[in-house]
Amino acid sequence: MRNGVKAAVVGGVCVTLLSGAGYGVYNFASAMSGDSGTAAGVAPPRTGPPSGPEVKETTKAFFAAWEKGDASAAASYTNYPEAAEALLTAYGQDAHIGKVRIAPGTPDGATVPFTVRATVSYDGTSKPLSYRGTLTVVRGVTSHRALVDWRPSVVHPRLRQGDTLTTGESSAPQIEAVDRTGKVLDREKYPSLGHLLDELRGRYGEKAGGRPGVELVIRHQATPDGGQAADTPLVTLAEGRPGRLPTTLSANAQAAAEAAVMRYPESSVAAVKPSTGEILAVANNRTDGFDAALLGERAPGSTMKIVSAATLIDNGLTTADGPAPCPPSAVWQSQTFGNLKGLAPDEHATLADSFARSCNTAFVKFADEVKPDSLTREAEERFGLGRNDWQVGVPTFDGRVPASGGPDTAASLIGQGQVQMSPLNMASVTATATTGAFRQPVIVPLRLDGRAPARARGLAPDTVRQLRAMMHRTARSGTAAGVMAGLSGDVGAKTGSAETDGAARSDSWFTGYRGDVAAAAMVQDGGHGVDAAGPIVATVLRNAG
Repeated sequence: MRNGVKAAVVGGVCVTLLSGAGYGVYNFASAMSGDSGTAAGVAPPRTGPPSGPEVKETTKAFFAAWEKGDASAAASYTNYPEAAEALLTAYGQDAHIGKVRIAPGTPDGATVPFTVRATVSYDGTSKPLSYRGTLTVVRGVTSHRALVDWRPSVVHPRLRQGDTLTTGESSAPQIEAVDRTGKVLDREKYPSLGHLLDELRGRYGEKAGGRPGVELVIRHQATPDGGQAADTPLVTLAEGRPGRLPTTLSANAQAAAEAAVMRYPESSVAAVKPSTGEILAVANNRTDGFDAALLGERAPGSTMKIVSAATLIDNGLTTADGPAPCPPSAVWQSQTFGNLKGLAPDEHATLADSFARSCNTAFVKFADEVKPDSLTREAEERFGLGRNDWQVGVPTFDGRVPASGGPDTAASLIGQGQVQMSPLNMASVTATATTGAFRQPVIVPLRLDGRAPARARGLAPDTVRQLRAMMHRTARSGTAAGVMAGLSGDVGAKTGSAETDGAARSDSWFTGYRGDVAAAAMVQDGGHGVDAAGPIVATVLRNAG
């Protein structure tokens, strides 16, 4: 914010360390009595979950103090009063929110839903604010009182640790983001783009030629790399003039991606144009709001076999028509690897056979012949992965394929171990495999701010020919055939599933191409690649034209 508007940090570390220590009077008195039971005339401390009447009494008192703007009193009904007072003070002073009215709903045990209606006022302008929230009442550790379990989301559901609330002139002008044909991309029609539009506004609002307005926003804490995440606007009090920002997105592809991810919880998808590297769609359906399509870091499972197959070919270890036997199991440095249940062994399989059937053991058997850094060099030098130098226009994870010895050498060949990817990374892998050229993904034109894209050698034409043939076979008669059925034209795909610690099911992965569109999807705990991620990718490929 400009014009000297101050912001109070929510839930800082020092606050957390100091909080939750009050209300211990009874314990002190009891200790002084010298009696392990109760002091004379004093009731024993309550234990266990708060009762219904306690929940009602605590929330009533907390809401009443909040409505009055008495931050100190309201905070006294929480288990972290210092942190609560800091945010509730900012709520009234820095965010200029007043006339607060809170209507509690029907409790579900110790959890209470509620509705807040208030007014945001700044420089003679006022706008209504309304939202729904929840809180939970817990038993104080030392005080044994019923207290609101404090967290920033109690004040607003979109607040997280370290966030601030403030109202004033926008830190960046609003933008009118448009797709590659000039269609406006708004968050109401394309909800997955909300976070992305905020990032684009923060980076390009001024470059797009807009004029700042006045807003109530959430200002987020600094990112791990020292950058500043874009503000999240909540209420606009005075309109500025939005700047028109061109993007590479396709409204058709984005609409298809939005519809596809809504069918599967915890899902993400990204699509690119292989001939240019332009990002066509980014969509997520996650309860945590995280943009896993661009920032996710998950083991990609057998979709990584695209890079592994290229490594084997480029290092002269085999070819698409060369030997890659598929035994029922393979042992590498005392670790045993197997295949998906029901996959019949084939000692005479070629690389194309094992790729199309997604045979893990065929790739693991090559761990004796590849060097610990072979896969890493292939990923970095030919596919542009893992060097942290992508200049997409918004923050992205650029993949991780570390050089690894021991069991991880074999695990990396099948997309497990320490290998980490996002859907955007795997869509880029597919684009490179089908064209031979690494074209760093972009979401706004490079010329807008003079960004220099990442570079990589790309693939030899013969390697591309073999990879395309293997992916085409996988889509037509291999593990991806059922999902890709009905898609006409030049198509290819690779399925994948990745086991993760503590998860009941594997992550579902799928990447594929059709013509000049490449897409990849990941569904956490989604099962096999064809179970969830596959249908998402097929939907995007079918409608992205």
